[in-house]
Amino acid sequence: MSPLAPSLAHEFEAALAWWNLAGVDCDFDDDATTWLADPRVAAAMAGAQGLAASRAGAKALVSPAQDIVARTAAPLPAASERTASPRRDWLGDSPPGDLAAFRQWWMETAELSPSHGFPRVPPRGEAGAAVMVLVPQPEADDRERLLDGPQGRLLANILAAMGLEERAVYIAAALPAHAPMADLPGLAAGGMDAVTAHHVKLVAPARLIAFGSALGPMLGAGPAGSRDQPLREINYIAGKVPVLSSEALDALMDMPRLKSRFWRRWMEWSATN
Repeated sequence: MSPLAPSLAHEFEAALAWWNLAGVDCDFDDDATTWLADPRVAAAMAGAQGLAASRAGAKALVSPAQDIVARTAAPLPAASERTASPRRDWLGDSPPGDLAAFRQWWMETAELSPSHGFPRVPPRGEAGAAVMVLVPQPEADDRERLLDGPQGRLLANILAAMGLEERAVYIAAALPAHAPMADLPGLAAGGMDAVTAHHVKLVAPARLIAFGSALGPMLGAGPAGSRDQPLREINYIAGKVPVLSSEALDALMDMPRLKSRFWRRWMEWSATN
């Protein structure tokens, strides 16, 4: 007698039992999907794909990987389409008239600092300094004294090698408090460049050293500031101040070759300024 043919239900039950024994207990789909995509972006991408397919006269074939990219990648707006931050007149009609008033204004003006997790730190030094040093922001552990950590120790060594006493140098930051990932060009466009220019005017230094490749916009230069087109001088009402642009102090600490490059720049710059 020939054995009876198994029923469809029996075959289905046997298949499930086989996959369970193999350790597969979840349902899978060959088509890639995403749970985090913006529905508006996905709809726009789907419409663009459908238009391209209709123009080609055939249905577009998209791999799972391409589908993930198409669904999740929202195109960034062009620079000309981005909404610029409104420029603010931080100094107002009665800007601080001397360094003492500026320090008080620097420490007390509401919303001036983009960082709310770090304390404000005042600049230090006197007007008419031989050199004004400008850094992007205080160190993370600064409290009462600006550059009171590793960057400050490096700066002290640099000034000593230059033959400058630290008390003859005015040390300032472009921001009142430490602000991780600070957008210096954006802050400059929002009005902080005018604050920096007023600060330099009050100090009236003989020379200025800017430690930070992003400080160019704060001093009136373009975004390339201290790289492609190094800033040479800053203008203010009382005159012009020669400027030496360099990489940030933390970068000098991490890459010794930058120290030698800075020293060569200083030797060439100080010979003519």
